[in-house]
Amino acid sequence: MSQRISTAGQHQLSLNLMLAKQRELASSYQQISTGSKMVSGADDPLGAGQSLQMDRTLARLDQYGDNATGLESRLNQQESVLAQAGDLLTRVRTLSVQANNASLTDQDRQSISSEVSSIYDQLLALANSDDGTGRYLFGGTLDANAPFTLHGDDVRYSGDQTQRRLEIAPGLQVADTFPGSELFQRIRTGDGIASASANSANTGTGLLLDYGVTDSDSWDQRSYSIVFTAADSYEIRDTDGTVLETGDYVRGDTLAYGGIQMQLDGEPAVGDQFSIGPAETRDIFATLKTLMGALDSDVTTPQQLAEQQNALQASLRDVSTAQQHFIDARAAGGAGQSAIENANALNESRSIATKTNLSSIRDLDYAEALSRYSLENTALEAAQRVFSQIQQMSLFKLL
Repeated sequence: MSQRISTAGQHQLSLNLMLAKQRELASSYQQISTGSKMVSGADDPLGAGQSLQMDRTLARLDQYGDNATGLESRLNQQESVLAQAGDLLTRVRTLSVQANNASLTDQDRQSISSEVSSIYDQLLALANSDDGTGRYLFGGTLDANAPFTLHGDDVRYSGDQTQRRLEIAPGLQVADTFPGSELFQRIRTGDGIASASANSANTGTGLLLDYGVTDSDSWDQRSYSIVFTAADSYEIRDTDGTVLETGDYVRGDTLAYGGIQMQLDGEPAVGDQFSIGPAETRDIFATLKTLMGALDSDVTTPQQLAEQQNALQASLRDVSTAQQHFIDARAAGGAGQSAIENANALNESRSIATKTNLSSIRDLDYAEALSRYSLENTALEAAQRVFSQIQQMSLFKLL
């Protein structure tokens, strides 16, 4: 049985063929003009989904990069501030050693005090450093205003205790700059473990030369006092005043008890006390104020000289411990900087791999596309000729 095709059917088939060839040619033209194989999601639904996921991955990597760039800048600035603070404290140490020379006059020490006062102002300015974008480095999350302000003779901190953490790689967060309370306020006194001092009411010429923990297992973290009952004898008492031990004193002796010790010199008077206990915390500004107070004091008697020397020695130890505190903070910041460098390298390699995969899915092979375009154009021209010939097929033309 044969099937007849009407003239109208032939026209429609030819028209459909020509329109299909036009759509194919138009699609190839769009690909060539955009450089993408996927003009629409219908071109490759699976590839479109994969490319969308890769776009999100690249956006996240870009955000990690932005986080890392801002964080690295702030950590670099923190490093610079801490290095400058360390240099200033080195100068304070030098001045403290110089001031402890008994041959200096009161005027000499007051000149040293003026330089320490200038260093005090410089440290305060460093503590209020900003990051160049209007945010203060050491204010925690309350970084819109300067975190340290003067109130009389005291420096007060108005920031908070929060240290931001920013994600710089998948699952990796790095801490932002330290809050100022951690850097400039909570600094251990003494040697960082124990702290000792001469009682301000002492009337003799006893000097506290050195002290420290000799056996951390034996020390129970309690405070003790050496109280002189005579020029050559003493008692060791706890904070309740209970006598724990007695002994004889000779100038230069090192007196030990319970895993801690103190070396004394000079001639203590009856009732003079020297105390030792766990190191407390103090801000660096108070330490410098104490040092300036010792430098500015008038010394006219041997007792006043001993008091000044004890104060200078205590300040020297506190400044040395503060220096180490800043060094430790720099080390922590350096660890963050190293983590950022490693994360940047890892993110860069991930970005390159993702972009390569995305290119294989989305980017057009121009040689193949141009060849295909040429073939489709030829096919369209052929379809158009066929359609033109079908239009001329009519019995009236044969009559």
